[in-house]
Amino acid sequence: MNKIVKDADEAIKDIFDGAVIALGGFGLCGIPENCIAALVKKRVKNLTCISNNAGVDEFGIGLLLQQRQVKKMISSYVGENKLFEQLVLSGELELELTPQGTLAEKLRAGGAGIPAFFTATGYGTEIAKGKEVRQYDGKNYILERSLFADFAMVKAWKGDAMGNLVFRGTARNFNPNVATASYKTIAEVEHLVPVGEIDPDQVHVPGIYIKRIFQGKNYEKRIEKRKTSEG
Repeated sequence: MNKIVKDADEAIKDIFDGAVIALGGFGLCGIPENCIAALVKKRVKNLTCISNNAGVDEFGIGLLLQQRQVKKMISSYVGENKLFEQLVLSGELELELTPQGTLAEKLRAGGAGIPAFFTATGYGTEIAKGKEVRQYDGKNYILERSLFADFAMVKAWKGDAMGNLVFRGTARNFNPNVATASYKTIAEVEHLVPVGEIDPDQVHVPGIYIKRIFQGKNYEKRIEKRKTSEG
């Protein structure tokens, strides 16, 4: 089955106002840059975005925040995005903070069809408020609901027409979990290759999870912080 589409605009054509979107990436590493730019262009609004964080002010999900297209973020930290912080503190943006490992497991569980799970992470903190608590072997655990989105967007190093994906280095991060946790996952790749060129043992996400794939362009691969030693 050929899942190739022309570009990001075609890939995100049916994303609607109020959609829940899961986005792969960690900071600025492995983020679906082309898809995010297409969302800004499409001007969809009232989005709920599930992502480890929201990039920076001028890049990544930060571009959607600039245009006030996001009504809620489900993420693990505010990070380096000053606008993100301002919108939350002013009440313009709803924020559901989730411990990073719990967020990853929420996505993995959602993709695996598991509706909820118990974890010790967050017990005794603000995270646990209003959540069911159970004790196992003398230790307290809180119930966390899994996550499953209307759409997901991931960025891979290599992919084929069937949607099989390969990530490179740390750019794998949240991408595999995000790819499984939606009704319709869109993949943008640096290299789009013929079916059969990817060794099956090297596939990180099998094509069954991917609905659309396209070869991206003009990747910036920014670095959030660059530090050099003095002297």
